[in-house]
Amino acid sequence: MTYLDDFEFFGNVNKAHDFIDALKSGNFLFSLVISYTETCEIPDITFAGADKDSIQFTPPADAEYLYYGYCKTIDKIPMTPDGKPTPALLTKTALESCSIPHVVINAGSKISPQLPFIHTGLVHGKNISVESAMRNSQVFQAVDYGRMVGRSLASLTDCLIIGESIPGGTTTALAVLRGLGFQAKVSSSIPNNPVELKNQIVNLALGRLTSNNPYHVIAEVGDPMIAFVAGMLSSASEITKVMLAGGTQMTAVLAFASKIGFNEQNTAIGTTSYISNDNSANFKSLVSEIADIPVIAVNPGLENSKFSGLKAFSQGFAKEGVGAGGSIIASMIKTGNDSTHFLTLSEKEYTRLFTSL
Repeated sequence: MTYLDDFEFFGNVNKAHDFIDALKSGNFLFSLVISYTETCEIPDITFAGADKDSIQFTPPADAEYLYYGYCKTIDKIPMTPDGKPTPALLTKTALESCSIPHVVINAGSKISPQLPFIHTGLVHGKNISVESAMRNSQVFQAVDYGRMVGRSLASLTDCLIIGESIPGGTTTALAVLRGLGFQAKVSSSIPNNPVELKNQIVNLALGRLTSNNPYHVIAEVGDPMIAFVAGMLSSASEITKVMLAGGTQMTAVLAFASKIGFNEQNTAIGTTSYISNDNSANFKSLVSEIADIPVIAVNPGLENSKFSGLKAFSQGFAKEGVGAGGSIIASMIKTGNDSTHFLTLSEKEYTRLFTSL
C-alpha cells in the first residue's frame, strides 16, 4: 500500500495525477490566511472556539500554534465547546513531518497573532445577516493585495498551498456561491450542520443584492478571506502550482476567482475525505460546475485513532480547516508516507498537547 491509496480524485482526474507527478520532487510553501467575519457571532452558527467571546481569538491562535506548538493570545489551543482540538493539529503534524515552511497572512483578522506575519491592513467582515460585509472599495483592495502577495509567494516555490482560518466562513461561502449563481449546499464544523439557520442568514443577505457583479456579491455577502485568496490564486497560478487547501470556503474562492481570472492548469483543491464524503454538502459536483480542476481528497486515517479527540474529525467535527487536507497531501507526496504513519505522528502531537495543558 502506498500513500496514493489514501487519496481520492474528483473533478478532472487526469489533471490530479499530473498535478501530483509534477510535485514529487518539488518544494512546497504553506500560507495560512487568517480573517474574521462578524457573521460568526450569530448564536449556534459555528463551533470554531470554546464560546462566543473566544471565537475572535481562534484565527491568531491557530497561527501561533503552528509556529510555537502553543498559543500566546489565549491559554489553550482553539477547541470546540466540548474540548475537541483545532484542525491546526493536523496541519502542524503534516508540515513538521517534512519540513514544509509556512507563512501567516493577516487578511482581516480582528486580533493579530503574536509572531511575524504579512500585514495587509484589511478590515474584518461585517455580519451579513444585517449589513453589507464590506464596501466595494475594500473588495478591490483585498483582491489587489492578494494578487501582490500571491505573486511574491509563488516565485519562492513549486507549489503554494493556501489554507484559511475564519470562523463562520462556511456561511459567507454559501452566500457567495449562491450569489454567483451556484446551487450550493455547504459543510459545517459540526456533524449536525445547522442548515436551516445558514439558509435563513444567506437568504437575508442575498435579498440585498442589486446585481450579479462578482465584486458586488463579495461586498454584500462575502468576507475578506474569499476576496484576498481569490487574488492570491489569480496571480500565483500564473507562476506556479497552487493548492487551495480547504473545503467549502475554497469552493467560494474558486467561484470568485473564476470570475476574475486564474490559470486552471496550475490549480487544484486539496481537502480531507471528511469533506468530500459529507452528504449534507455537494462539494464534489460544485467544484466540477465551477472549474475544470482536480480535487484531491486524503483520508488521514483518524477513524483508527485511540484518542476520541482525533477520531472526532472522522465523525464530522471540524472536518477540515487551517489547510489540514492540503498540508497532509503535500506531506505524503514529499515523504511517500501513508495515513498509518500520519496517524502515529498525529497521536504523538495530540499526546504532547494534552499532557502539557
